[in-house]
Amino acid sequence: MRDRLTELIPEITLFSDDDLKEKTIVAYENALNEGGWNPDDLTRMPFTLLIDPCPASMLDHIRGVTQVSLAVAEALKKAHPGNEKMHADHNLLLAGALLHDVGKLVEYMEIDGKFVKSESGKLLRHPVSGAAIAKVAGLPDKVQHMIAYHSHEGDKARNFLEAFIVNHSDFLNFEPLKV
Repeated sequence: MRDRLTELIPEITLFSDDDLKEKTIVAYENALNEGGWNPDDLTRMPFTLLIDPCPASMLDHIRGVTQVSLAVAEALKKAHPGNEKMHADHNLLLAGALLHDVGKLVEYMEIDGKFVKSESGKLLRHPVSGAAIAKVAGLPDKVQHMIAYHSHEGDKARNFLEAFIVNHSDFLNFEPLKV
């Protein structure tokens, strides 16, 4: 499973912190198993149930948010070379971006080829279940925070650079698709 995940999400190879990389993969493996999915399902699963038909897969969205997050972090560092507050932790940002929607793997289920909310998903939105998945995988509190507060739940709760970046990158990879 992990080899296929890395093939589908090559950004996983961008970690320089092997422990954080391993815990990120474990979080994906746990979520895929709990939801009854395999890595290839990411290519056909919609990233949102709010747009029908959804123009992007979960895989497209995960990779898009990760790529935008990394580009924004690089641009901020370049624009503010002397200000450490504007220098994101690459590994922390990467884990948060890759995992921001991991909870959707338990929030969704498929019935007769249609993706719908699971029973768990009706009770807990993906930011909550995703943060729990990250905690079980042993990911740091800051990664759990980025997952828990990447969506509207975080409109007033993001409190560090990497969380701001993931939140805004997520919306940049969602809002334009609604118009």
